[in-house]
Amino acid sequence: LISPLPTHTDHVSWALRLCTRDMAARPEKQAPPEIFYNESEARKYTTSSRIIEVQAKLAERAIELLALPDDGTPRCLLDIGCGSGLSGQTLTENGHYWIGFDISEAMLDIALEREVEGDLILSDIGQGLNFRPGTVDGAISISAVQWLCNADKSCSEPRLRLKFFFGSLYRCLARGARAVLQFYPENMAQLEMISTAAMRCGFSGGLVVDYPHSTRAKKYFLCLICGPPSVNTTLPKAKGELEGGDSDSDASSEEEGKGIVSFSERRKYAKKLKVSQQGKGRAWILKKKDQRRNHGFTNVPRDTKYTGRKRKARF
Repeated sequence: LISPLPTHTDHVSWALRLCTRDMAARPEKQAPPEIFYNESEARKYTTSSRIIEVQAKLAERAIELLALPDDGTPRCLLDIGCGSGLSGQTLTENGHYWIGFDISEAMLDIALEREVEGDLILSDIGQGLNFRPGTVDGAISISAVQWLCNADKSCSEPRLRLKFFFGSLYRCLARGARAVLQFYPENMAQLEMISTAAMRCGFSGGLVVDYPHSTRAKKYFLCLICGPPSVNTTLPKAKGELEGGDSDSDASSEEEGKGIVSFSERRKYAKKLKVSQQGKGRAWILKKKDQRRNHGFTNVPRDTKYTGRKRKARF
């Protein structure tokens, strides 16, 4: 039997199915968080036994990476993107006080119905956290930071939103306190954008990748330390690393380091590189004009052969 050749309609329907599947895989591609997490979606999210289990495990891992002193003293922590309070419940079980932020009113309403112990604030973290400097002992975030990387409105600039968020987070944390942000980056460019934004605001630390060799179980934790790097601020080891056994010690240490990416030593190099850049040529201008078009601006001048051309000193 010879199957007929696919027509143009078949190609279009296949492409639509592929796009629909990709859109369903990432909620932030479908709508802004305050719209996507409406009342029905928020209730479905909170009553799912699988999501409850995953949120509890991720929150426990984030608390472990915070490396809080084991002295029995409760700490004041932030739960950024707290949703319906699933991760905050884990903070309560560990004996800490917490303040939750979320942009979805429906999520916070369910958290109030569940009578969570923490304080809840309806807020957009892309506009900053309004706390006095040095008043918070730590912060965690579960599956929330990647929402800042999408321009849902024409006035939204992901890099500026990340700058406001990390800058305000750095100010409100106590000196030496940690923030552990678990997120799902869409690609390496998004991962680099989030890490670079944290570096430029003064954080040290790095990226801990649990189960780096697994496709489904891989989890990214951005472990940030308020202040410059020091000998005492070492990153914890990632889970799921291969054991080196009795083989060469150099090989085993190399395996252990695969799950940890530290960016504290690259901060000075990045600043020097930024200072040494001279001029803004044609490629930079075309890139900025494309960004403005993608953000919905209609008054961007069209590209011509004169774009970016250097003017002569005299006529």
